[in-house]
Amino acid sequence: MTRSLWDSSLGKKTVMAVSGLIMLLYLVVHMLGNLKIFFGPGDFNHYAHWLRTLGEPFLHYEWALWIIRVVLVVAVVAHATAAYQMSRRDIRARPSRYVHRKPRSSYATRTMRWGGIILGLFIVWHLLDLTTGTVHSGGFQSGHPYQNVVDTFSTWYGDVIYIVAMLALGLHIRHGFWSAAQTLGAGSRTRDRALKTVANVLALVLTAGFVAVPVAVMTGVVS
Repeated sequence: MTRSLWDSSLGKKTVMAVSGLIMLLYLVVHMLGNLKIFFGPGDFNHYAHWLRTLGEPFLHYEWALWIIRVVLVVAVVAHATAAYQMSRRDIRARPSRYVHRKPRSSYATRTMRWGGIILGLFIVWHLLDLTTGTVHSGGFQSGHPYQNVVDTFSTWYGDVIYIVAMLALGLHIRHGFWSAAQTLGAGSRTRDRALKTVANVLALVLTAGFVAVPVAVMTGVVS
């Protein structure tokens, strides 16, 4: 039953929708946490420490954080795998170009695949930069996330990588949220307009919220 569901197009779309909504929920919380940087290093570092003690004493130090990480990894892998397999299926179903051009889809729709690749590469860079410190500039300081963030966005390439990825994220959310709603049966003629509005607002707010941090560092508001 599970195998047949996964092999179906509907099953893959459902996996993409559910995993996408899980990641969207995380992004909203993550953005709100990032904005704490505007309250200074004390608040921001305290928030980062709180994440590691979340659930204590029932959970050990960092257990809740690792549970969140595992759930996110599963969601990302499931989302990417389903998207890749759907893409390959579409290519096999249309081995030759259409004689007549199809109506132009939205920019977000046409860039979903490239956007997904950009975001996948960004996630790897982001983890190596601010989690492990492997590619971090200025000397990674464990336990000092505020300074690490400032270091990253004090470099032109750190700003470019992050802002480009956040623009791709906004386009991905704009199309993906509405698509997920259709897959999960939330869409209808009367609700489609409202759902598209929600998708646009979410994409705009998240993009602006994430981009605000590197812009603040670049302009000296955060230093």
